[in-house]
Amino acid sequence: MKEKIISIMKLMSSLLILLSILLLVPIIFVFIYQEPISAVKPFIYPSAIALFLGGIIILLTKEHKVKLDLPSSMLLCAIAWISISFIGGLPFTFGLGKSLVDSFFEAVSGFTTTGITVFEGLDTMAHSIIFWRSFIQWLGGLGILTFFLFVTFNVEGGIWQLFGAESHKISSSRPVPNVYKTIQYFWGIYFLLTLLETILLRVVGMSMFDAFIHSLTTLSTGGFSNHDASIGYYMQNGYANYKAIEYIIIFFMFLGGVNFLVHFKVLTGSPKYLLEDVEFKSFVYYISIFTLIILLGMVFASSACLLNIEQAFRTSLFQVVSLMTTTGFGTEYIGSSFFPTIAKQIFILTMIIGGCVGSTAGGIKVLRLEVLKKLFNRELKKIYLPENAIIPVELDHVILEDNEVFRIAGLVFAWIYLIVIGAGITALFSDLNAFEAFSGMASAVGNIGPFYFSVSKMASLSPIIKLTYAFGMLAGRLELIPIFILFNRNAWK
Repeated sequence: MKEKIISIMKLMSSLLILLSILLLVPIIFVFIYQEPISAVKPFIYPSAIALFLGGIIILLTKEHKVKLDLPSSMLLCAIAWISISFIGGLPFTFGLGKSLVDSFFEAVSGFTTTGITVFEGLDTMAHSIIFWRSFIQWLGGLGILTFFLFVTFNVEGGIWQLFGAESHKISSSRPVPNVYKTIQYFWGIYFLLTLLETILLRVVGMSMFDAFIHSLTTLSTGGFSNHDASIGYYMQNGYANYKAIEYIIIFFMFLGGVNFLVHFKVLTGSPKYLLEDVEFKSFVYYISIFTLIILLGMVFASSACLLNIEQAFRTSLFQVVSLMTTTGFGTEYIGSSFFPTIAKQIFILTMIIGGCVGSTAGGIKVLRLEVLKKLFNRELKKIYLPENAIIPVELDHVILEDNEVFRIAGLVFAWIYLIVIGAGITALFSDLNAFEAFSGMASAVGNIGPFYFSVSKMASLSPIIKLTYAFGMLAGRLELIPIFILFNRNAWK
């Protein structure tokens, strides 16, 4: 047990040193936008704390070698995400005067790419703070530990196990056998797509800062904006190309919700893979059918929609893609009368489903939903087929092992169970109704962002609820097991 703890702490020291460096990046924006020199303090102080803690741990563990197994990697994963979120939230405390609970909540929401916020007045915040808030979402998109591996290439003591601890963001199916080459390829694709979106948004009229910020939080499917009105800001403020802005963001939200293995295959000359991948085809199908249903619902609710069918289509598509990919950007509040009742029901459904395995999106994931559908079909077949018939669960012409099917069923059950518990805590410590309480915890565990009550209401909720949501966000982002294993005594032995 002692050896395991030392290995975890030694790697934590390296992560803290890396965090201390990353915390200095926003200072660039202090000078670019000529903010007061005091604006560097919110980043200098946390950076110094991270550096000090990392240095102390290095001194205490320098004689020891790292030895990791899968349980150790998962423990490190959970400890790292909690610790980095706490220190990463300190700029909000030092710079905005927010409480430690609110700062931790916002940082967890950022790193997990959830996008729930307790902050208002985004339009007037310092550029450096806004950048840090968006930057942590971009870092969290493919995973903090994966980024650590990307910049260190450390192979000591089986450190590659960390890849498995965040593997739901990068599919276990890898383009190349070497884990570090895989990480390089995916981060390279991630960086290039972020750059491409920045250029396109700048071309259609966004300021350079806005384009950069929204690119960081679109591909990561995080949804933090530097405007309280989110993407609706551009229409409300008369931007000539606001429609182009919305369509570009729709496209890149969609890309963020797609398995990065699919991106790799397409970019390396195998576009036919799009027609072969079951999950990708199902993802496109769900987006298409949900958009169509909402559009028809809007037309039936008000024939005036026919006068501007393009706007109705664009708004429906934007919101479906935003929620399905768990990005959370909005052009209209999902609880407003603009959307008919059927739309609000579908929005909850898209929150639960989420994006693809191996993407930056949250939710249960489309692939798991397809596996559960296959499992249900198998139970139906058992009714009319002979008792001794062997009926495997097959997906993409591959027979899934029972252990994998059981694992998926267990994760989905735990995912729903956690939402129910969190919704109960929300209802107990607030005056939210049952639907609002459920939507809040579903948004947290699904790493989605939007919910059926206001941001100001979220900010006013009890610290108990905020910490419950923070736990839910971390559990959802890490696929439950690394967080829950923290409380398993056997995992520490």
